[in-house]
Amino acid sequence: MEKIILYVDDAAYARDFLAKAPAETVGAGAKHWVLVACAPRMTHRISKWVSHSARENWRGKWFTKTQDQIVPLLRRPGDAITPVLAQGPLTDLTQRLKLEHGSARVVDARRPKIGVDMEPVSPDQKPAGNATWSLPGAAMGLGALLVLANELGE
Repeated sequence: MEKIILYVDDAAYARDFLAKAPAETVGAGAKHWVLVACAPRMTHRISKWVSHSARENWRGKWFTKTQDQIVPLLRRPGDAITPVLAQGPLTDLTQRLKLEHGSARVVDARRPKIGVDMEPVSPDQKPAGNATWSLPGAAMGLGALLVLANELGE
C-alpha cells in the first residue's frame, strides 16, 4: 500500500488540486492517505479577544469541516485515511509522520498566497515553481503617492 502525506490548508483549492493532479498521485492501487490539515493562522492581536480554548475549539471545528470536504474525494475501496491537525513546524511534523508511517510521498496541496513565503513541509522541498513576488509596502506607498501627485498636478 502506497503512503501519501497530503498537506491541505484550503478545501476548495485542495479539491481542484486533486482533480488536476497527475495520475500517479491519485491513480489506481490502494493508498494510505495521511491528510494533514493546516489551519489558518490567527493574528497575535486576536489573543486580546479570544481565549486559548476558544481558538483551539475553532481549530477543531475547522478541521472537522475540512475533513468533511476532502475525505470523500480520497476514499476509495481499499484506501485508508488518517487525518492529522498540524501543530508546530511542518518539517518536524513530516519527519515524525515518516517515522510513524514509514516511507511516504509528500504532496503539498496548500493554496499559494501572494507575497507570503510558505513554510516548507519537508527539509528537501524546493520553492514553488510559480513563486509569486511581493512588493514591499514602502515601495507600493511611494508609487501610490507619485500617481496621486501626478493626478493632482494635471
